[in-house]
Amino acid sequence: MSLPPEKASELKQLIHQQLSKMDVHSRIREILADTIREELAPDQQQLSTEDLIKALRRRGIIDDVMKELNFVTDNANQELPLSPKQPVCFTDRQSTLLKKTNIDPTRRYLYLQVLSGKAFLEHLQEPEPLPGQVCSTFTLCLHFRNQRFRSKPVPCACEPDFHDGFLLEVHRESLGDGTRMADSTTMLSISDPVHMVLIKTDIFGETTLVASYFLEWRSVLGSENGVTNLTAELMGVGTESKVSVGVLNIKLEMYPPLNQTLSQEVVSTQLALEHQKTAEKERLFLVYAKQWWREYLQIRPSHNSRLVKIFAQDENGINRPVCSFVKPLRAGRLLDTPRQAARFVNVLGYERAPVIGGGGKQEQWCTLLAFLCRNKGDCEDHANLLCSLLLGYGLEAFVCVGTKAKGVPHAWVMTCGTDGTITFWESLTGHRYIHKSTNLDEPPAAEQPKPLYPYRTIGCVFNHQMFLGNCQPSDSVETCVFDLNDESKWKPMSEEAIKSVCAPGATTSLPPFPPLCASTIDASVTSNEIEMQLRLLVSEHRKDLGLTTVWEDQLSYLLSPALASYEFERTTSISAGNEEFQDAIRRAVPDGHTFKGFPIHFVYRNARRAFATCLRSPFCEEIICCRGDQVRLAVRVRVFTYPESACAVWIMFACECAS
Repeated sequence: MSLPPEKASELKQLIHQQLSKMDVHSRIREILADTIREELAPDQQQLSTEDLIKALRRRGIIDDVMKELNFVTDNANQELPLSPKQPVCFTDRQSTLLKKTNIDPTRRYLYLQVLSGKAFLEHLQEPEPLPGQVCSTFTLCLHFRNQRFRSKPVPCACEPDFHDGFLLEVHRESLGDGTRMADSTTMLSISDPVHMVLIKTDIFGETTLVASYFLEWRSVLGSENGVTNLTAELMGVGTESKVSVGVLNIKLEMYPPLNQTLSQEVVSTQLALEHQKTAEKERLFLVYAKQWWREYLQIRPSHNSRLVKIFAQDENGINRPVCSFVKPLRAGRLLDTPRQAARFVNVLGYERAPVIGGGGKQEQWCTLLAFLCRNKGDCEDHANLLCSLLLGYGLEAFVCVGTKAKGVPHAWVMTCGTDGTITFWESLTGHRYIHKSTNLDEPPAAEQPKPLYPYRTIGCVFNHQMFLGNCQPSDSVETCVFDLNDESKWKPMSEEAIKSVCAPGATTSLPPFPPLCASTIDASVTSNEIEMQLRLLVSEHRKDLGLTTVWEDQLSYLLSPALASYEFERTTSISAGNEEFQDAIRRAVPDGHTFKGFPIHFVYRNARRAFATCLRSPFCEEIICCRGDQVRLAVRVRVFTYPESACAVWIMFACECAS
């Protein structure tokens, strides 16, 4: 097979680099000297090439070189990319064994190595974990141009033992150059940073966001040999965004090596120009936003108390336009319907941003990668993700900012149907509500529909292209008219102004949206594990009460359809399969016996924590502690997996006993 001249020279360069790396030349010189000394007769003046190759083969040098040059693994074990377009990949590096990967020699890669961690002073007194001991861990998550990676977990320490490498493909997404190797000039124009998120996982499996860092990688383009070492100082999040939490030592290397590196002046000038351009766009948008707000207050002075949120702080304490937190997001084949997307967002954990001391709620709207890696967030994070997914499904979706009962600030999602139907989506529960406006002009005697939704007031709605402030006389959701085209009811911001700072690529300060990743949880294995743990916990609890425990396996199995039906109803709002379940239970329970069942739902996989929660319910406690004749117990666990390793865990305890 013949190669084009440029590919042949590239291959030669790769081989030359590998030989230099292995120090093959000096080894050949040593063998040559030994061979001449040992095997060359005194009257012989020359050593043939064949003699030298035999000597090299005998010493194993050629075999070593061929092993090192073997970049491609067996096709049976390695899944090849389906198309030459940009990959969406997620590498879970739980295994301590290094895995070989397919490398396309026609593509350009950035090899990012995290060599070590230092100065994580919060863990200065952390004792060394004993072998096999469960301890808190750090995990580093990366996103770069639609590629996601995760490091192997390392024990939390003042100097955590990070030692991971990530191969990031550097590619173009436009101009038909997706399959062409990027040169230095092309890569200099790629302004996407490497987004690095550090997550801490405690011994109970609870996750905490430690740091969110945007790495500017293009300094490597002006480094000698396309290799550079740098230190990344990680700052805290939220109220600690000005406090250093630790330092990572990072090595960047271009592969294949650059034929021509740029000067440091060219690189720094490009970065300075981008920063200047971004700062100017953000300044102009701020000037416009101030003018818009003055006009909004002139309509009615009472607007000053409405929740009109134009800017929000991210985890690093940076003010961003709220429209930049939303973008149409396609879930590929991971989620099939908008309602399934709502269920996925609902099973991601809910946690308010931590605040030190009292004084109300700490505001923190997380970037999407930080939210997904932590697997939990506040109501705004859930609403932004759900709105992005619904936009991806082609719906006209908006995030609503307002209040719930007792004036508690809240965010939810709204979709506008082509027939004018307004639907509210509660991102924390997955519930949907049809909004019917109360007409204040009708006589008091007329019966008005009572709203089922929990929302009280609404200040503004927004998505990735639009921002509208509610300028109706009342901001009550019940009486609000959602005709967004009526400027007497909704004051719009200029779409051009929003696009200048929120459109993809508009500014270098916008964090790119990562793709969703498939679950790494085996639903059957996890269901069995939790079920076995719960059986053990129930048996121990009953033993403490002086009760014996007899498990009925067949009854446990018959509970499965009910759990599947509950999850199906949560996803689709349609109840199905209940008749068959009831019929099976009636047949299984003997005459003169009573059946009791208690289903419960969790979004975490900690069996002990779930069991403690179940015991707080008097109905469940009555089943678990059941006394009587011929008592048979049953428990069934069913784990339903969703993207990002989120899961819905359904548990059903049941018992049958003689009446």
